[in-house]
Amino acid sequence: MIAFVQGPVAAVAAGTAVVEVGGVGMAVQCTPATLARLRLGESVRLATSLVVREDSLTLYGFADDDERATFEVLQAAPGVGPRLAQAMLGVHSPEALRVAVAGGDEKALIAVPGIGKAKAAKLLLEYKDKLGAPHGTVPAQKPVATGPAPWHEQLHAALVGLGYAPREADDAVTAVTPEAEAQGVPDIGVLLKAALRGLNRAR
Repeated sequence: MIAFVQGPVAAVAAGTAVVEVGGVGMAVQCTPATLARLRLGESVRLATSLVVREDSLTLYGFADDDERATFEVLQAAPGVGPRLAQAMLGVHSPEALRVAVAGGDEKALIAVPGIGKAKAAKLLLEYKDKLGAPHGTVPAQKPVATGPAPWHEQLHAALVGLGYAPREADDAVTAVTPEAEAQGVPDIGVLLKAALRGLNRAR
């Protein structure tokens, strides 16, 4: 297992970062929040989880060991693969997920694209004894998907992390707002790709 990768950030794109390790570029799948913290050329250390499939090897990267451990518990549940597990971490922190599961909060899970009411109820039961008790480190906060500001902030931070100027990021967020509103529950990964396409056309 590849426990972590460490080295300079060689590239950042929608959903993926490339970290140079010993002269080799390691492609790592990350959440928008993690990507937003990366800077081209700066050294980074990402905890990782390698997902092996018959036709692929995919490396998922995380800000810390807690996020990676939570990802591995999430994606091991029936009907939950690594992409959905990563989407859950894209919306909620590990501690927020522990709080949601401990409190039986279906709405928190439904806020994740790809999870409906029935699936949320099943996952709450599945994760009840696996995610562990909350650590008490989540401050009072508004849910990520209850209004437009959270997705605006995530998308803006991701674009700035990719090297775009704040004003360019503002314009890109404005441009994809109709698409976000049409989605109902905005998918940050999809919106980031749309924003990047628009920015590339404008340059």
